[in-house]
Amino acid sequence: MNEWFDELAEFLRIPSVSADPEHRAQVLDAGEWVCAFIRAAGGRAELVDWHGEPLAVGEVPASRDAAGAPTILCYGHFDVQPPDPLELWESAPFEPEIRGEYLYARGVADDKGQLYMLLSAARELARAGELPVNVRFCCDGEEETGGDSILRFLAQDERGAEAGVIFDSGMIARGRPCFDLATRGLVYFHLTLRTGERDLHSGLYGGAALNAAHALIDTLAAVTAGDGRLVDALRAGRAEPTAAELEGWRTLPAGADELAGQGARPMDPRAADEFYLRTFAEPALDVNGIVAGSPMLTKTVLPVEAHANVSIRLAPGQDPEAIEATLRQLLRRAVPAGADLELELRSSAAPGLVDPDSKPVRLGVIAFERALGARPALIRSGGTLPIVATLAERRIPTIITGFSLPDANIHSPNERLLAEYVGLGTAAARALLQEFAGLPITRDT
Repeated sequence: MNEWFDELAEFLRIPSVSADPEHRAQVLDAGEWVCAFIRAAGGRAELVDWHGEPLAVGEVPASRDAAGAPTILCYGHFDVQPPDPLELWESAPFEPEIRGEYLYARGVADDKGQLYMLLSAARELARAGELPVNVRFCCDGEEETGGDSILRFLAQDERGAEAGVIFDSGMIARGRPCFDLATRGLVYFHLTLRTGERDLHSGLYGGAALNAAHALIDTLAAVTAGDGRLVDALRAGRAEPTAAELEGWRTLPAGADELAGQGARPMDPRAADEFYLRTFAEPALDVNGIVAGSPMLTKTVLPVEAHANVSIRLAPGQDPEAIEATLRQLLRRAVPAGADLELELRSSAAPGLVDPDSKPVRLGVIAFERALGARPALIRSGGTLPIVATLAERRIPTIITGFSLPDANIHSPNERLLAEYVGLGTAAARALLQEFAGLPITRDT
């Protein structure tokens, strides 16, 4: 532990909160820390201002015949979530502390601690003269507030790579690693619905005048799922899971346990049994927030304005632009007569899909089994990671994995990572880089 704690703690102490403009300098400091690490490993790196956002871009060359060696692109982010609410932390969020089995700090699991594993693996092999591949690092400082800069950078990047590696995910449970072969996309709207000029007295006009809260609820009810399935128009284009995938998902923890473990209640009687099908392979539309009138006051009015945030997670294979257009159409059709609806698209991201039969995935399975003594399960992720789609467009098969556990408290107070997993993750990353020596060169050299 002494071999890595002080070094990683230095990284974790930087309050690189990208959502807070007052921490802009610290975000840059964290990017410079990554660059300095790469240079100390014998590589070259610089902090690039990419259209106003910082990217740490560098490379540690192969120990021998770098020009003829495969290139591996490693991604991670050096920004972190805000630590609020501070009063719920049991230790200072930017003062790393080991308590029991866990290392606590903001960013330790998402994603500084996991990026550190990749950096350390490349350094160890390089210093030993045993790095068989070129390791490129392309890391951003705005993942927690959008992550667009790295997408634009990679879209224009002419270098390419034979494989990608992202440590920004987790394990199914202790000792149960996994590779995410797919991520869901996202279309996010803000809705504003109006029904008149001013709020009205509910005694004088109730039952006669259009109520914006009612109109918005009716509009949203037309597009939400009642039985775990959206209307066919919003499911168009999804990639059906293979029989092998479905069989693999049956080995995962029971859906009922996953829901209960988060204090959640099933959406309908079939939700627990279909948990992985719904979160891995189906689109899901959710109302993320809704406001109308004065819900915290006793105020008998008919509100004339109502707002909602609505997101739809896209299943692998779906087209964000097509689903956006379909959702717009369905919402407008559902608006009651007399109501005016404004739709503002706030974000959009494509789903990503990795070929499970690609050579990087097959070699990655071998590497993890060798390093961890456990074969990683090949599953999908219900979350959204826009870079996966970008790498797929560049024909870069990518290992998406990680070492956080379901109890890591990511984005919450007391974020934590099993301390032993820092060394274990580094060993797994080292094994990956060694196995990737067997990849054929596919990029232009």
